[in-house]
Amino acid sequence: MTDLITPITMPKFGLAMTEGKIASWNIAPGAHIDAGQEIADIETTKITNGYESPASGVLRRQTATEGETLPVGALLGVLAEPAVSDADIDAFIAKFQADFSSNNASTTQADSAEPTLVTVGDQTLRVQEAGEGEGTPILFIHGFGGDLTNWMLNQTNLSSDRRTIAFDLPGHGGSSKNVKDGRPATFAETAATLLDKLDIAQAHIVGHSLGGAIALELAKAFPQKVVSLSLIAPAGLGADININFIEGFISADRRKTLEPVLQCLVYDKTLISRRMIEDIIRFKRLDGALQGLQTIAKACFPEGRQADDLRPVLAGFTGPAQIIWGTEDEVLSPSDAKGLPDTIEVTLLPQTGHMPQLEKATEVNAAITKITR
Repeated sequence: MTDLITPITMPKFGLAMTEGKIASWNIAPGAHIDAGQEIADIETTKITNGYESPASGVLRRQTATEGETLPVGALLGVLAEPAVSDADIDAFIAKFQADFSSNNASTTQADSAEPTLVTVGDQTLRVQEAGEGEGTPILFIHGFGGDLTNWMLNQTNLSSDRRTIAFDLPGHGGSSKNVKDGRPATFAETAATLLDKLDIAQAHIVGHSLGGAIALELAKAFPQKVVSLSLIAPAGLGADININFIEGFISADRRKTLEPVLQCLVYDKTLISRRMIEDIIRFKRLDGALQGLQTIAKACFPEGRQADDLRPVLAGFTGPAQIIWGTEDEVLSPSDAKGLPDTIEVTLLPQTGHMPQLEKATEVNAAITKITR
């Protein structure tokens, strides 16, 4: 009968994810579920994300309760048709829990890929690598105030046939807090040096927000290294920016004041988890972190405007390029994507804010897969 029973387990949304919290169940026991149907909200350290059922069937049991934090791979519930007896369900759960306790719990931590520290010039960068194969590598560049976990729903999906690299920009995450002059061109030099350090001659570049501007500066200064550009809600294509978000991100030092600032990042405000807020507050308390953010803001957004016009760089780029933008972005306007050459594909995602790679990961991954084939 065990082949008629499907376990629902804690998913692994990102390479560094080792546990998740059941924020809410969207389905009650006894309900029929279709494969791909969103059945629960899982809270991670970065964001609350919907969990889609791996199979169809009746949700016979919920073995995890709302508010419970469990390791990746732990049993959350059981799918089976009504013909399967309660006794068989009980036996399956008991065996799964026993096996998981003795084996899976110990291997989950061991199998999780840990970021490494890479020395690049006079800076140390926290780098997350995944994948191998013949495909041209992908380099992910996050935005202002972010870190490599901004790609937690993308990197694993895109690493099946190639190396993928996500890293913390200087001044962010686990990297050195010295941002030098804080300009996108300077960060682009760091990214180019990182590629050299990793023996990567060319890469597809995926940049989000400020990371989009950095990607464009990389293409401008090191065109031989850039095979394609996937720019997600990029800076550098217009003058306007929600400077209240930038200033609020820097100044807010409590959950009550930071939460509404971070909610500007997403269309669905419930996606901003308490753990994400607390992690950012802790990060800003690190020595040099706040000063680094202030330097970047002053260099990139003086007087509340974007300093760099990189539209000519994008228009002149000879490789494949695309822009992905949420229609409800509250930080940068998707109208900045207008008036570009027709060769640059623009994808506008409805009911999506400033972080499409987290809010609409499936669509973003599909678009990146298409351009990197």
